Amino acid sequence: MSCDVHFDGKFFVGVLTTGIYCRTVCPAVAPKEQNVRYFDLAVKAALAGLRPCLRCRPDSAPGSNPWKGTGTTLARAISLIEAGALAGKSSGEAALTVTQLADRLGISSRYLNKLFTEGFGTSPKQYALYRQLLFAKQLLHQTQLPITQVALAAGFNSIRRFNEAFKQNLQLTPSQLRKTALIKAAKEHVIDPSTGLSEINAMGEFVPHYGLTLYQYYRPPLDWSSQLAFYRLRAVTGMEWFTSQVSHPQVSHPQASDAVQVTDEAHLAAEAKVDDNGLEYGRCFALGNMRGTVQMSHEPKLNRFKLSIALTEDSTVDELQQLVTQIRRILDLDADMQQIEQGLSTLPHVELTPMAGLRIPGAGSLFEAVCRAILGQQVTVVQATKLLNLLVEAYGERFYLNGREYRLFPTPEIIRNASLTELNMPGARKSALNALAAFICDYPEASVDEWLSVKGIGPWTIAYAKLRGLGEPNVFLDSDLIVKKHLLALYAKTHPQDVSATTVSYPDLCQQLSQSIAPWGSYLTFQLWHQ
Repeated sequence: MSCDVHFDGKFFVGVLTTGIYCRTVCPAVAPKEQNVRYFDLAVKAALAGLRPCLRCRPDSAPGSNPWKGTGTTLARAISLIEAGALAGKSSGEAALTVTQLADRLGISSRYLNKLFTEGFGTSPKQYALYRQLLFAKQLLHQTQLPITQVALAAGFNSIRRFNEAFKQNLQLTPSQLRKTALIKAAKEHVIDPSTGLSEINAMGEFVPHYGLTLYQYYRPPLDWSSQLAFYRLRAVTGMEWFTSQVSHPQVSHPQASDAVQVTDEAHLAAEAKVDDNGLEYGRCFALGNMRGTVQMSHEPKLNRFKLSIALTEDSTVDELQQLVTQIRRILDLDADMQQIEQGLSTLPHVELTPMAGLRIPGAGSLFEAVCRAILGQQVTVVQATKLLNLLVEAYGERFYLNGREYRLFPTPEIIRNASLTELNMPGARKSALNALAAFICDYPEASVDEWLSVKGIGPWTIAYAKLRGLGEPNVFLDSDLIVKKHLLALYAKTHPQDVSATTVSYPDLCQQLSQSIAPWGSYLTFQLWHQ
């Protein structure tokens, strides 16, 4: 009844008398308690015969991720479904069956169905379908994409199938929902003509060259200033940029006068005085047949990010849902910071006062994250960033958008045969980059842990890749030198009278902390990095 944003997405309120379920932040008048039923997931409310509220829009709520830390198999299944494994692509790529998905996970389809029934009360296929429909609903509300393109973006190859599934599960047709959304937007004067990707070429085909805007919500707290500082210190010219958060066109690109680029330590010191909360973060992306740029603007008063997305003229929109999922991972928008910080503040043997809202700043992709880890071995962050810039400059694909040149992170296919002569680093490290890229190309279905078979790839590199490339919540990098230094300092500070504080067994201390902080070891790592 308090409409507390800290609980947004952690549970939903079903009103049995109206047949509607709402977010906890819904501004509607609170119903009588005897008419209410609570659900921890939106899909469970739908299975109970309720439709999502058109006012608070449950499709916009941050994810609760109740499966995180409870089972790696279920987490992997969710990741594959979020990547569109059970939904076909408009490019013709076939969807996996539940049996094929189970085979990829190394389990039986019966066991996979059991995991989803116990975790979500439904089958993997129905879970994936409802997720597609909620994303479609979000696009109908927030953009002016044609309904056919909304269907494609949500993973439907047939507009007829899309309409049927939408009406059956949400009890409204897409056309009815779009009409309602447009009437509301017109009343609130928030319709922006640039939010529709609606140009049609001479062949009657859709040409997506304008930008579109989407809003992604999170539960506070969120320390945007620290995230930006982390990105800026490791930024790649032409692939990432930072612009002042001022009134500008829908899709803004960095000009020489307002871009904030990291070049050296002196520049870093000067830029440290800039108010990071007033900056937007932008980067390039390439997913399937879609490439473009995304500008991320923080709106703290509304607990959300505004995503301004621009696509090249030859792009399709069938990877749009995967892009949004990727951005939510990069910004770590689904983290439950209250629960995480409670665990951080009650650790044994060390008194840690956690920085509020410190999240995992993700890399653009898993391959980007592992390359950053390899290039960062035994050098400073500034040196590693210079190497990274050289790598992208030499081997990253270029594309043009709105008259401006951008660079993409190199693919494994390019790096496997690259000479890497541009990089001033040991030959063994260059060979590790080549070998890992070749392994990924030859064994695309291999798990990250299997990368350890590649010469030069060790546990720290794998852990860093999981941390920033997959957003795994329980990666405690206790072997990291900075983590070790600050952890021992905290221990000594917590036990000033204890003679053993200077001779503490570090492995034993880390083992106890790992058990206590699970499944949030990644957040302990970042807290110690920021000490």
